[in-house]
Parts: sequence; structure tokens; C-alpha cells
Amino acid sequence: MTNRESTARGRRGRASGRTSTRAASRTASRTSARGAARSESTLSTETQGLTNARTRIVGTRTGPVADLVVEVVRLSGVAGRALARVAGRISNVLTPLGWAMIVVVPAAFVAGYGLGWMELVLVAWAGLVIAVVAAIYLVGRSPITIELRVPHSRVVVGEGASGQVTVVNPRSRRVLGSTIEIPIGAGLAEVVLPNLRKEAVFIHEFAIPTARRGIVPVGPVRTIRADPIGLVRRELVWTEERSLFVHPKTIAIPSTSTGFVHDLEGNPTRDLTNSDVSFHALREYQPGDERRYIHWRSSAKTGRYMVRQFEETRRSHLVVALSLATGDYANDEEFELAVSVAGSLGIRAIRDARTVSVLVSETTPEFAKRKLLAVRPLSTVTRARLLDDLAVVESAPTALAIADVARVAGEQVAGISVAFLVCGSGVTASELRSASTKFPVGVEVVAVVCDPESIPGFRRVAGLSILTIGYLEDLQKSLARSAAA
Repeated sequence: MTNRESTARGRRGRASGRTSTRAASRTASRTSARGAARSESTLSTETQGLTNARTRIVGTRTGPVADLVVEVVRLSGVAGRALARVAGRISNVLTPLGWAMIVVVPAAFVAGYGLGWMELVLVAWAGLVIAVVAAIYLVGRSPITIELRVPHSRVVVGEGASGQVTVVNPRSRRVLGSTIEIPIGAGLAEVVLPNLRKEAVFIHEFAIPTARRGIVPVGPVRTIRADPIGLVRRELVWTEERSLFVHPKTIAIPSTSTGFVHDLEGNPTRDLTNSDVSFHALREYQPGDERRYIHWRSSAKTGRYMVRQFEETRRSHLVVALSLATGDYANDEEFELAVSVAGSLGIRAIRDARTVSVLVSETTPEFAKRKLLAVRPLSTVTRARLLDDLAVVESAPTALAIADVARVAGEQVAGISVAFLVCGSGVTASELRSASTKFPVGVEVVAVVCDPESIPGFRRVAGLSILTIGYLEDLQKSLARSAAA
């Protein structure tokens, strides 16, 4: 082989190598492009339907710019929340006068130095000094312990009730005095705390108003730290809130006053049953009857099994239905008397271990299309639970009237023997008669009309007993009269 031939062959080999390298690079670029396109399509597919914060900001876009936008938005959110917390704390300690000082001082500095008014400059510096002194009052926390005590959690309306605040200085140094605030219902009691020596104890008793039924929240006790001018005010909470239940007045009704209830209990009804104490008749045995009720003598005579059949005896299930409709009462005095009557009847039944249901009207929502026919049962587990529920009942214009309460009670409560309908003077005798017909046949219905302007009395209207009382004490006498009638 000559030198020329070998040289030509080398040139052809180098050319083919360069060609293969270019082809390989083109193939690699195409492959990477396809992979990038494939990854982008995969990413867009994976982000379809995703509704997190990132997709709401940049959608399905990726890259450094999108990442930068997301990071800026995230950091701005964190900064905004931090500023909101700081602003909330500042607004909690600044009074309206403090906010005015924040506006006046910078404005006085700008105007004073800008216009050359030395008076404004003096005002600005004086305001700045006052603001700094006021801020010093916010620093630190008093080393004391405060305890709130309410001896009784339940009282009767009108009874005296009190609470007690005890402040102790457990430190070895004197504690400067401050102001203590005690929220009591809708009011606020302020107590001036004097300087306390080492391990000194300060006790303050305060009265709790009980002139009206309800739940009176007491506390939480808080101390107030404020500057003398009134630029800042810091509240420190020391105790939890306590609740005082103010129960309605009730009267003790002896069991003998509800004698008609005892007369009803145990009397046979027209309902037949397979097991009771009042014998009715014999009938032929049917599958499922208990063998102990087979009458063997009659079975021997007839040649077939005969079983006893009984009349179901009455068991006293008392229902006390209290109307909360404003139209059923002439004034608040009548309504409060009705609440006391319902509580007295319910407590007597609970003490006698009888089955009792105390029901009150439900209130129709303000924008409802139709009247809400429902009643709300109160707790009759214990006397205290019943009075707790009665402490918070309120009359309402859209509450069910007594006739509708009787209708719902008659439909939903089973086994009623005696029903008390408690209402005010706004209900007529005809309306009470209509309400009594909503109960099943055989139910003894007694209407208690609370009317301080009328003379107490008792009358019967077509199977309905109507008791009219002017005071709570009249309830016992009227029940005794109805039992003797």
C-alpha cells in the first residue's frame, strides 16, 4: 500500500467519525428534547385538578421565575401575619388618646422643623417623652397570685350572693398597688389593690346581683396597668370565668295537694293488655301468651286453653307544658310567675319519683316560611338540673302558643295521665278548652292561669280544670281545692 492510499483511508475514517459524532449528538439532543417534553406533559398532567396555593398563584408553570413568585408571596404572607399580631397587641394596649399621640407627635416634628416653629418642636419632644414614660408602665408583670371564689353556684332569685377575690404577694419585696376589674354580668366592679408587703394577703368581697333569673357570669379577674395620663392600658387576666345560676322561686307542694294524681294512678282504663292487675275477661289461648296467665279451671271445662285478659291500669305520667309566647302573658310579672309554677310542679313530681316531662315552646326562626311546631323538653333528672334549664327560658313573640304546645305534647309524649298547661292571662277559656282537646281521651288536663290582677279561683269547663292564681302561694291552695272538688 502506498503512502497516498493510506493517507486517503485515514481521511475517510476521520470524516466518518465526525459524521457519526454529529449524528450521535443530534440523536441525544432529540432524545433530551423528547424527555423534556415528556416531563413537561407529565408535570402538567399531575397538576391538573390540583388547587393548592401554588397552582392558584402560578398555575402549572415551573422554573426559577415561578419559584421566585411563589417564595415572595409566601414570605409576604408570613410577614403580614406577623404584622397583624403586632398590630393586634398594640391596639390592645393603646387607648384612643394614645392613638392620637402617635399621629400628633410625628406631625409636630415634621411641621416644627420644616416650618421653623419652635413651639411645635417643643410639643413634639414633650409628647415623645410622655410616650416613652407611658411605655415603661407596660414592662413587667406583677409577682402576685389572684384567686376568684364564688361560694355558691346556684341561688334563688332575690337571695343574697357574693364572691371573693384573694390577692397574695408571695415575693420578698413590696408590690405596688394597681386596679382590679371583675366583670359581673353586664356590670363591672373595680377594686383598688393597695401596696402589698412581703407575703401580704388582700381579700375583697363583692355582691352579685340576683334580682332576675338567669346565668350571671363572674370574672375573669384582670389587673389593669395604665399610665397616669391614659395613653396605654394593659390588661392581665388572672382567673377563669365562674357562672352563678339564679333559679326561679318555687314553692313546696305537699303530695296531698295533688290528690287527684293519686286518685288517677291505679285506676283501670279501657285499654286491654295481657299482663296487669285489673282482671277483665277470659279469652282463648294464642301463641305467644304467657303460660302463667292460663286459667286452668276454665280450660278444663271448655277443653281449650283459656288465658286471663286485663285492663291496663293508669300510671301517672305528668306533663308540665309552659308557654313561652309573649302573647299569652300581659306582662313580665305573669311570665315569671308561670316559670315558678312550672318549676314547683316539676320539683314535686321529681321528689315523688314520678315520671314527669317539662316542656316549653320552641321559637320559630325569624325568616322561616312557616311556623315551627315543636317543643323543647327540659331536664328532669334532678331538681337542680330542671331549675338550671328554667333559669334561662325567655318569652318570645314567635314562640308557640299554649294551644300549639298542647297539640305537640299530645302527639309526641306517650302515656300521659295528667297534663298541666301553664300560661298567663292572655289566654281565654275557649282557647284553653281547645288546647285540652289536643290530648288523648282519658288525660286529666289542668290549666294554671297566672294573673296577679285576678282573684284566685277554681272552675271546671267541659272536663278541663282551670286554676287561676295571683301569687305563687295560691298554687298550693288551688291544687288542694281541685283535689277535693
